[in-house]
Amino acid sequence: MLATLGPMPTGPEWAYEFKWDGVRAIVSVAGERVRATSRNDLDITVSYPELALLPAQLGGRRLLLDGELVTLDTDGVTSFSLLQQRMHTKNPAAALVSRIPVLFYAFDLLWLDNAPTLSWTYTQRRETLEGLSRTENGPISIPPSFSGPGQALLDAAAEHRLEGVVAKRLDAAYIAGRRSPAWIKIPLNRTQEGIIIGWRSGEGNRTGTIGSLLLAAKDGDGKLSFIGAVGTGFTRKMLTDLQRQLEETEIGASPLTGRPVPREYLRGARWCEPTLVGEVQFRNWTPDSTMRHPSWRGLRPDKTPGDVSRLD
Repeated sequence: MLATLGPMPTGPEWAYEFKWDGVRAIVSVAGERVRATSRNDLDITVSYPELALLPAQLGGRRLLLDGELVTLDTDGVTSFSLLQQRMHTKNPAAALVSRIPVLFYAFDLLWLDNAPTLSWTYTQRRETLEGLSRTENGPISIPPSFSGPGQALLDAAAEHRLEGVVAKRLDAAYIAGRRSPAWIKIPLNRTQEGIIIGWRSGEGNRTGTIGSLLLAAKDGDGKLSFIGAVGTGFTRKMLTDLQRQLEETEIGASPLTGRPVPREYLRGARWCEPTLVGEVQFRNWTPDSTMRHPSWRGLRPDKTPGDVSRLD
């Protein structure tokens, strides 16, 4: 179930949760078996060996949980940049797991023992989730839900450098695979997923590598349209890895089917197959439908190009 971007709703029919800066995952626990699935239905279990502790932590219950895989910085704040070092690593070495441990913040319950809970109300699912018996020795945590006011929670999120708030209707069922107005996300910083369609060569200390990435997303007509170029937020390793991947899929012309790349972005542009998805943080949209002051956050291997639409 996906949230809709919108203003903060108010009223006794809403609950409020913090928005966590991680990777969304559906995690199943059955006996000693654990499986984590990304939003685009990829099995990502081997990237997160911490999840093997879930059966013991949850007392052997059969569960299907919705939540966020996260890492915490030294201040205890979820850090997407740290998680990037785990997202691309299958069967990570013990040293990496120890240095950057991953937690699972479970915020919804979709199956309990022998029956689905999708038709239950949010209130019923949350109360049951919070009542699950669990030990402290394991990766799962159940973050709190608040009755409001939502603005106070958003202020707290800003103070503690969190992503924002998600408001959820108390009477809502869980509608899998749908973006629903029963869940409304209120981010503090705008983020947008983008499909990499090309890059511009770097200059100065970026000579010989990537200067900026050219990004696109599906527009309202389902066409692949330009949404901007991003040239900040990269580490040297990111640039090296990206250049290798993009050069392997280089093509001779822009793959756009909708709004083209403006002339000012064309100098030094090289094109690639639109297969890689990344995430950008930005301030707002310009009148010509490009992102203002974008900053790169990292690749999203849990997303496919078909998932990427422009968010207004």
